[in-house]
Amino acid sequence: MEKQVIHLNIADFAVGVERVADRRFRTRPLIIAPDGGPRSTVFDMSDEAFREGVRKGMSLSRAKRLARTAVIIPPKFDLYERAMKAFVKHAYPFSRLVEHGNGDGHLFMDVTGTRRLFGFPQDVAERVRRSIIGDIRLNPIWSVASNKLVAKVATRLVKPLGEYIVNGGDEEKFIEPIRLNLLPGLFGEEIERFRELNIVTAGAVRPFSPVQLDVLFGKRARTIFEKVRGIDYSQLLCQNDGKGKIESGHTFKPDTNDASLLDSALYGCVERVGMELRGRRLALREVNILVDYCDGNRVHKKSSASAPVSSNSDIFDIALKALNSAWTRRVRIRHIRIACEKLSPMELQLDFFTVSGNGISAPRPLDKAFDSIRVRFGKGAVMTGRTFGGDAP
Repeated sequence: MEKQVIHLNIADFAVGVERVADRRFRTRPLIIAPDGGPRSTVFDMSDEAFREGVRKGMSLSRAKRLARTAVIIPPKFDLYERAMKAFVKHAYPFSRLVEHGNGDGHLFMDVTGTRRLFGFPQDVAERVRRSIIGDIRLNPIWSVASNKLVAKVATRLVKPLGEYIVNGGDEEKFIEPIRLNLLPGLFGEEIERFRELNIVTAGAVRPFSPVQLDVLFGKRARTIFEKVRGIDYSQLLCQNDGKGKIESGHTFKPDTNDASLLDSALYGCVERVGMELRGRRLALREVNILVDYCDGNRVHKKSSASAPVSSNSDIFDIALKALNSAWTRRVRIRHIRIACEKLSPMELQLDFFTVSGNGISAPRPLDKAFDSIRVRFGKGAVMTGRTFGGDAP
């Protein structure tokens, strides 16, 4: 059975989300970048700013000189992630095999073998597109192909709006005229090496044998040989509708660098994560934390435990260590989020108290009692002293 992959891409995703959130940005050039230092770079830009020469990763100072009338706002990563979740949920009714990022506007769906259920892949793509427009008012590009590589290139050709279908067997013919800088997965130095040989398209690389490419690129030779022919055997990295990941976040209003408020908000996030963990009889060994500063800078850190844990106090100790590692600036913090992905089954028999090298941790039955109360009477029915009176919900 021929594989069928749909790629949906909301061009300039962060800009699109900002324009939905604030109508004032819809008719003006927009640059999204942290404006907190001389090394700030462009995170995203509108099509108007792009036409004036602004590019992602460009220094903000240069972008300001190129697009003098552009509005500059700091990135809101938590907002983009929430929009991404709303985007992704429209794909799951049609496929369990969905790959997506946290906030980049890209989504892959494997709809192989679903034609009798939902119709042709292009019909599925169009149904998902219309559903997304109706829900979050963003209009994605879509493409259908036999693999992720060809599907992604196809959407790049019709950006910012449109659709593209590459029939099975036409992959090599489709890729032949494509410029190398449009092929995902090629490094900048590899494209520059080809440019030195006066080669700029995939078709011009075809005469090179794997042995000849090995002389130029070593271990990367086989990958390049396949890419310029539209060959891609990679499978979708599925998130399984979020079931393999537990996360919780908090946005401060107003932004803050008050240690007590951060402590309170972090513990509130830990309680929500811990409650879901115990409800699913899981434990974790690693906590990832994201800290978004008010100037748009984002810091990601992680911390691990020596053994799987599921009690709130143990999770908090790990999360606090990660937060302290990420909180290295005097700038106020806008948002924090903790995520747990490396999950394992919980022990069947739990001790009333867990003894560690630092003494006795919080009793696990107390956590379970709190969970029961919150399930029955609501999340605010019972609170710990650490979260009482703080900013955490």
